[in-house]
Amino acid sequence: MCIRDRYQRRVHGILRLPMEQKEEKKEEQKRGFGARGQQRRPQEKREREEEVWIPITKLGRLVKGGLIDSVEELYKFSLAIKEPQIVDYLFMKDKKAGHKEGNVGLKDEVMKIMPVQKQTAAGQRTRFKAVVITGDENGHIGVGVKLAKEVQFAIKGALLVAKLNLVPVRRGYWGAKLGMPHTIAQKVTGKCGSVSVRLIPAPRGTGIVGAPVTKKILQLAGVMDCYTASMGKTRTVENFIKATYDALHRSYKILTPDLWKEWAVPEHPYSKFAEKADELKATFQKEKEAAEARPHTQLLIMNKITQYIHICLLYTSDAADDTPCVDLGGRR
Repeated sequence: MCIRDRYQRRVHGILRLPMEQKEEKKEEQKRGFGARGQQRRPQEKREREEEVWIPITKLGRLVKGGLIDSVEELYKFSLAIKEPQIVDYLFMKDKKAGHKEGNVGLKDEVMKIMPVQKQTAAGQRTRFKAVVITGDENGHIGVGVKLAKEVQFAIKGALLVAKLNLVPVRRGYWGAKLGMPHTIAQKVTGKCGSVSVRLIPAPRGTGIVGAPVTKKILQLAGVMDCYTASMGKTRTVENFIKATYDALHRSYKILTPDLWKEWAVPEHPYSKFAEKADELKATFQKEKEAAEARPHTQLLIMNKITQYIHICLLYTSDAADDTPCVDLGGRR
C-alpha cells in the first residue's frame, strides 16, 4: 500500500469511504441532519399568550378602565398604590401619548446586592438582599428592598416594592425662573440610621455635586443641578440610598408661599366614578373567569403563584429532604 492510500484512509476514517461518498456526507452535514433535514417540516412557531393584567383593586380597575390617566391624580388624592401594574400602565400610557415633555418611561437600577445570614439550629441560613431604585427622570423616584434565597427573585421583588413606593419630587429654580425646573425647590434633609443627607439648590449648569450613589438617585428623579452634603456611615449603601430618598420625599412637605392661595378641591375619584367602578368590577370579573378557564392561562397562573411564593419566601421545608411543602394544587 502506498503512502497516498494510507493518507486517504487516515483522512476518511475507519469506514474507508471513497472520495465521492465522503463529499456527499460533507454536503449533508452542511445542510443539517442529513436526509432527515429535508423530510422534516419546519417547526411551527408557538404563539405566546401575552400576560393580561386583570386588576384586583378599585384603583386598578379605574386605571385600567381609563378613568384615571396620570400619576398626579393619585398623589393629589393620596390614593394608595397596591398593584405595581398601575405604575407600569400609567407611565407606558404617558410615554406612548407623549403627554409629558422628556418622558422616557420608568428606568430601574440595581444599587446593591449583599448576602445576609441568620443563625438557626441547623446552621447558617444565607439569603440575598437587593436594593433597587426606579424613576422616570421627570420628577418621580422609588426605592425598594427585598430578601430572597436567590438573587434574581430578590431583584424582581425589590423592583415591585420600588414601584409601590414611587413618590413625586418637587423641583424648582435657582435664581430666575427661566426654562424648565432644573434643581430642587428648597433645602431639604433626609435621614436613615446614622446617615444624614442634605440637598441644596444649585445654579443651572452646576451638575450634581455628590457621591455616585446620590448622583444616580438624583438623575433618575430628574434633578440636574444640586449640591449635596452627607454625614454618618455612608459606607452603608442601603441607609445612604434611603436617606437620599427621604430627602426627596420631603420636598413636597414644605408649604412655600406660592402654595398659600386657595385651590378648588375637585371631587374624589372614588365618589365621582362610583357607578363606573361597579360596572368595571363586573367586567373584569368576567375576564378573570374566562382567563382561568383556559388551560394555558391556568399554567401561567400557577407559575405566577410559584414566583410569588419564591419572592415572598413563604417556604416551609422538611428536615429530611429540604423540599417546599407549599400545596400548589396537589403538587409539591
